[in-house]
Amino acid sequence: MRNIPIPVDVSRLTFVCVTDPRPRLVSQHTGEVKTDRNGQTVYQVGLSAADASGRAELVNVNVSGEPDVKVGQVVVPAGLVGFAWEQTRNGELRWGVAYRAEAITAASAARAA
Repeated sequence: MRNIPIPVDVSRLTFVCVTDPRPRLVSQHTGEVKTDRNGQTVYQVGLSAADASGRAELVNVNVSGEPDVKVGQVVVPAGLVGFAWEQTRNGELRWGVAYRAEAITAASAARAA
């Protein structure tokens, strides 16, 4: 499966931070922290994404560098894209969508910029 980024139109959604940023691990066993091509630590932030009808989804979003966001803040994930993935583990096919953003900022800071 090719990794083609799928852009997400964040203007139609409201995002709320539901977990504090934490370093993404390469391995749970070793505790090795994931870094990007530039050597920056990759963080994972849990967000709820809600549309105008009130339908909401929980998504984990990866971002390079620690974002200055806290649980409960309305945030804007700039440059948000999804990547479809699949893997076979123990003979079972698993699949999903992984999300990555260029930055995650508090909505009040994003409006001021």
